[in-house]
Amino acid sequence: MSGVATAIPAFGLRRASAHSRWSLWALLIALVAALLITLVWLAGRYEASQVQSKLERDTAEALGDIRSALTRNVQSLQALQSGHPSPASWRESSAALLRERREWMRLEWRDSSLRTVAFVDTPYRFAVFARLGRPNAQAEVSMACTNARRGSGPAYSGSYFVPQTDGLGLEVMELCLPQVTAGELTGYMVATYSLNEILAGMIGPQLARSQEISFTEADGTRLAMNGLARRGSRVFSSQQLLDLPGNTMVLRMDSWRGAPELFPNVLTALVTAMSIALVLVLVLLGRDARRRLQAEEDLADALAFRKAMEDSLVTGLRARDLQGRITYVNPAFCEMVGFRPDELLGHSTPAPYWPPELAGDYQKRQEIRLAGQHAPPREGFESVFMRKDGSRFPVLIIEAPLINHDGLQTGWMSAFLDISEQRRVEELSRASQERLQATARLATVGEMASLLSHELNQPLAAISGYATGSINLLKSPAAPGALPDIEVAMRRIAEQAERAGKVIKSVHDFVRRRDKAREPVAPQALLDAIMPLVSLQARKLGVRVDTRVKQNLPAVLCDRTMVEQVLLNLARNAMQAMDQAGIGQPSLVIEVRRSAAVRQSAAGQGWLEFSVADVGRGIPEAVQQQLFTPFFTTKSEGMGLGLSLCRTVVEQHGGFLGFAPNRPQGTIFRFTLPIHVAAVPA
Repeated sequence: MSGVATAIPAFGLRRASAHSRWSLWALLIALVAALLITLVWLAGRYEASQVQSKLERDTAEALGDIRSALTRNVQSLQALQSGHPSPASWRESSAALLRERREWMRLEWRDSSLRTVAFVDTPYRFAVFARLGRPNAQAEVSMACTNARRGSGPAYSGSYFVPQTDGLGLEVMELCLPQVTAGELTGYMVATYSLNEILAGMIGPQLARSQEISFTEADGTRLAMNGLARRGSRVFSSQQLLDLPGNTMVLRMDSWRGAPELFPNVLTALVTAMSIALVLVLVLLGRDARRRLQAEEDLADALAFRKAMEDSLVTGLRARDLQGRITYVNPAFCEMVGFRPDELLGHSTPAPYWPPELAGDYQKRQEIRLAGQHAPPREGFESVFMRKDGSRFPVLIIEAPLINHDGLQTGWMSAFLDISEQRRVEELSRASQERLQATARLATVGEMASLLSHELNQPLAAISGYATGSINLLKSPAAPGALPDIEVAMRRIAEQAERAGKVIKSVHDFVRRRDKAREPVAPQALLDAIMPLVSLQARKLGVRVDTRVKQNLPAVLCDRTMVEQVLLNLARNAMQAMDQAGIGQPSLVIEVRRSAAVRQSAAGQGWLEFSVADVGRGIPEAVQQQLFTPFFTTKSEGMGLGLSLCRTVVEQHGGFLGFAPNRPQGTIFRFTLPIHVAAVPA
């Protein structure tokens, strides 16, 4: 009994499974059939839309042809009256024009009172108004000419039917063109159009062969018709409005298309599609199961790979939802702040790694970020975090929106870099650079020691001489009368002592190491500070130094000592280069002026340009490529740091240091410094 009881549920399960499979097959077949029917229906709709679109284009093209032809006809009528023709010559010209324009049934020349001066009928048919007479259509002519006179241009009458002697008739309309001479109305040109001839002559014959073209009124009443089309089971129609001054008609095109013979094609396509569909379904069902298993394995591998990659990162990662709650942290972030993942996940503001004194500012920044009012900078921003033990450390934060597979933002993903070591290295580099600059200044003074001793000997010798002379005057019997001379000697001693003091002070200010501080400095003050040292070497080498400072230049914001070192280095390099080249009449020009650069300083106020120009041999091309490379030098006793330090100093101020040939001979070095904001007039 137990075996039977076990078999019955299994049998029921198999039956249910078979029923489910057959239901799926039936659903599949129904879907394929529906798809085929839909495709056939869509193909028919597409074919109909293509036919309708082509018919619309043909109608628009025909309407354009009619309008162009009517415009040309108006121009031809205007040409008839040129030169004030006589009635006889007018008839001759009109007859020739009627032979070219089959759509015109009659041309008339009327005076300002609408009385006929001359007229000509078309040569291609019997006179149109022979049966009822021309006065019978006087109302349409009067209406058209009244509209033409009001509009000062051509005007058309409404169409009307004119019976003919052969028992038939024509639908015609009148065109009236006023003739104005010297601002006064002198007459009218009246042309009678045949609507049938307009359709036959103004529209391309290829359109009339495939469509039926007609003029209709707004209510659908046919006025004229041209062209024959093969009658079919389906009619396609297109209508375009022909709006003329004084008259409006509808241009209509009808096209008949037969029903497509779809049955043999659909039957073949149905059998082929069904066969292919059934085979594809069997293949796809088998492949679907394998793909599902493969996708699950790939997903597991991808998750494992991502987990291993996140665990190996030294960059901290943190994810937050749109409410600011932490939803994910990686091991690097936990190690960075010293908290376990369970202490961080689900935690909202204030975060446990926020310093208490900065929590308020961080809270406002996060509210702005979560509100989406301000996108984070792509390059990131710096902040300060607190470890679990209370120590602070700087971090670089890079944030980006967290987007799900539907393209919706679900939160924010943040990456954190501990930049403590980077800050320490930057501080060491800055200190080393300052020491290197101080060493360079000391080396410069060492090179100029002999020049300084020579420069100081002169004021000291003068002081000694004036002092000896004063003592001699005091010892002489005529000492009371020599007081004016003694006073002059004392004044000279003071002047020479002040001169020696200035030399010593300039060297002392240049060598001493000061804190890095930027202050507004006048350009002339920078030149005055280095000129004693420049003049020492210039007198020794026989170089003529010329300074050119433009009037009313604003102050620059700079570290005075560093910029003075740049100017001194450039001037000394220029003088040494001219001395080595053996220039006969060496000269040095130091100039300050406003920079022509388009870019603005950080304060938005522009730049001043400092230039040092010599008349040496110039810089060889091979040397130009390495000129600013540290430890590269062309001097036998040089350190190769002067120009490298100069470029570093200028770039720290936001400026640019470069060089160019000095025409006709020599080299000119230029660098820029930012203008002090307060120095720029409002």
